[in-house]
Amino acid sequence: MRSMRRRRPWGILIAVTLGLAGCSSVDGIGSSPPPASPAAGEATGSTGKPGSFTERVNSFFFGAPAEPTPGAALAAAPEPDTDCPTVDIRGGASTLSIGPPGGGEANATNLRYQATIARTARECAVRGGSMTIKVGVQGRVILGPMGGPGQVDVPMRYAVVREGPQPRTIVTKFKRIPVIVGPDQTHVQFIDVEDALSFPLPSGSELDAYVIYVGFDEIGDKNERKPAKTAKKPAQRQQ
Repeated sequence: MRSMRRRRPWGILIAVTLGLAGCSSVDGIGSSPPPASPAAGEATGSTGKPGSFTERVNSFFFGAPAEPTPGAALAAAPEPDTDCPTVDIRGGASTLSIGPPGGGEANATNLRYQATIARTARECAVRGGSMTIKVGVQGRVILGPMGGPGQVDVPMRYAVVREGPQPRTIVTKFKRIPVIVGPDQTHVQFIDVEDALSFPLPSGSELDAYVIYVGFDEIGDKNERKPAKTAKKPAQRQQ
């Protein structure tokens, strides 16, 4: 992966999963034919303005043409010689199996849903000494033998890590992506875009050690908000 980095300011590069182990390759957007468009109502995820990163990600993943916003190229003009870290799917985090409610290990008989990451894209820009990275993920939720219609909250982790003898996390973001499985659907594709990965721009040699990781995170985030528990009302005494 490290040997395949190219200098492409604000260039969207695609990592296509070659297997469930998370093996991926990097190539330029538009160098390979896009996949067939999904059936109506199959895609869920973020949306954006025409010509935005989100629209261009949708255009590549789903083959839907995006109309460029007038003046968008001028507004997105990057600083020269901006390098963008490679994007990779963290090992062991490309597939998520969801078992019965309340916990318990998922298996072939109690599997409700299985989520996989298929493709990723990223875009980098430097402004005022800081680098901002936008990351797009395309995935799929497949219905298991015990699954059914409803909402599946897919736990996704984005992270920029400085690799080396002692890896160091530069910035990370956890989120749960709601995916709706409709009646009579056996699988649903989804797209998510994270655009809040920002950090002070390091030197060129330091930036070479940075890697963008994406993957499912079943543990979640200790700081995430969880639904408040409703207190039980005390039983009234009978008079």
